[in-house]
Parts: sequence; C-alpha cells; structure tokens
Amino acid sequence: MRSMILEGAGQGLRQVERPTPRIAAGQLLIHVSACAVCRTDLHVVDGELTNPKLPLIPGHEIVGKVTALGEGVTRFEIGDRVGVPWLGWTCGACSYCSHGQENLCDEAKFTGYTLDGGYAEYAVADQRYCFAIPDSYTDVQAAPLLCAGLIGYRSLVKAGSGKRLGIYGFGAAAHIIAQVAKYQQREIYAFSRPGDEAAKQFALNLGACWAGGSNELPPEKLDAAIIFAPAGELVPQALKTVGKGGTVVCGGIHMTDIPTFPYSILWEERSVCSVANLTRRDGEEFMALAPKVPVRTRVETFRLEDANEALSRLRNGMIEGAAVLITRPRST
Repeated sequence: MRSMILEGAGQGLRQVERPTPRIAAGQLLIHVSACAVCRTDLHVVDGELTNPKLPLIPGHEIVGKVTALGEGVTRFEIGDRVGVPWLGWTCGACSYCSHGQENLCDEAKFTGYTLDGGYAEYAVADQRYCFAIPDSYTDVQAAPLLCAGLIGYRSLVKAGSGKRLGIYGFGAAAHIIAQVAKYQQREIYAFSRPGDEAAKQFALNLGACWAGGSNELPPEKLDAAIIFAPAGELVPQALKTVGKGGTVVCGGIHMTDIPTFPYSILWEERSVCSVANLTRRDGEEFMALAPKVPVRTRVETFRLEDANEALSRLRNGMIEGAAVLITRPRST
C-alpha cells in the first residue's frame, strides 16, 4: 500500500510502499478513503508532541470501509463504513477507565501517534474505538468530524450551557462547533488573528454575532470561551472576556507557555480547564447530534501524496475549515 511516513521530527513525510497491515483479534482492516489533517498532526510532525512511535503513519480522522475482520469482531461487518478517531485503545481496568474517564488512561494508545494512522491506503483499528458514520455525510465531509468535531464537542460541553460563547482560533474545530452552538441558540463571539479579515468573515457567515481580533475585547462579557489556537498568551486574554463564574476551556493537545497574569482576572470564580483526548461516549453523542444540526463541514481536499503541502498550508493558516487527504486508485 501507499503510505506517508514520518521518520523523525521536522523531517516532513516521505511516500513509502509498505505491506498492507495484518490484523489481530478484535481489529478491523479499513480501506481508507479520506483522512482529515489535524493541527495535532502538525504537533507530531514538528516535534512538539515528543513521543511518537517512529517510523509513523500519521492521521487520526479516518473514514473508510471495512475489508477484513479480526477474530471476535462483532460490531461491524465487511463493507461497513467506519470512522477512526484519535483514541485508539485503553486498558479498560485502571481507575480512570473504571470511572468514565478513559480519555485519561495512563496506558492509552492514540491513532496517528502511538499507533499507525490514516495517511495511507489501509489502516488497522480496534473495533471498540470505531464509529459508524451517519449516512448523510460523504467520506470527505465526515472525516473532520472524527477529531475537530469530537474534541470540539467535548470542549463545548466543558464550557457549560451559558448563552454567550467566545471561540479563539477559527479553524476546523471552531467551524464545526460554531454550528452546534448556533443550533443550541447561543451567541457566538469569534476571535481570530489580528487583521485576518477572511477568518472574521468566515465566522460571521457561520452565524457569529461578532468577530474581532484575538487582541480585542467583545462588546459584552461572555459566559465561556474556548481556545482552539495553540497560543498560551490567549489564556489571560480570554479570562478578561468572561464574566463572573466564567470558564475558559483550552481545547488543544499542545499550547505554548501561558504567561503570568494578575489574579484579579481569575478571581470571582472564573476557571481555566483543559480538554484531553475524547471518550467513546463523546463520539456516540456527537455522531448522533451532528446530522440534527446539521453540521456542514467546509473542506479542502488534497491527494494522499500531497500530505506535506496540506500540512504546510495548515501551519501557515491557509486552510478555511479543514484539509482532507483522499486516496485514489492507482493508475494502471
């Protein structure tokens, strides 16, 4: 099979022919049709997440069809369309797994980081951590739901039920969750890089009632803010925007250092929290919710072999919505 391989941090990906992977008990062999490109992939490729298995096939927003079943598979059949998310395996026995916090399992394995992912023609996944894809989505449209959607949804839940919601970093996750928040009849306040007029307009087109630079304050105090941009300096800035009892949610897996800030902007029971990974319950809830909204993903497609270009465009803020790699049959 064709695959895009990371051999070391900062080296970019190399196209390599590898044997189609073998499956073990409980696993699915999936013919990948689409795999979205996530900012987490950038953190892996650029070495900001420091413990990937190497060599590695990145990618954890996978959509494809099941072509083979490992022993004991009961949840899916050959020909079923499935989605594979970031969380790829947990121990099922630790205190976190036993108390509904499998996203915090110390032994967890992650697709496209400690397990090979979807930047390839085939991928292997544990049946327990795969999701059925709603019929209303094409493969390409569904791919960003598997991380941008799921992590965004978990972040939205953490933000609470307040009406006025700020969103920092209007990329893949934000453009999905803004639609969910609008469906929930919330007011959306969008923050983008100062001077990025295209991002502001994108947010307004998706229903934001206000859009401004990340260095600006909104016209009124917010109930909560979600930070999707990996910029630690946004944490104190977001704290200034939320009112008493407000929450700031850090929705990324990596963020630059948070600068010191005065206690006064945290006081009055404001809080800061992070979101780590996802649970299968998150996936089940969001996959049921997305068609009801309905969430419409904005995607830009790239060929599998153009993964480095997609990553570069994402790194430079040149993707509106989400980038998605697609696999095509080889020419004969």
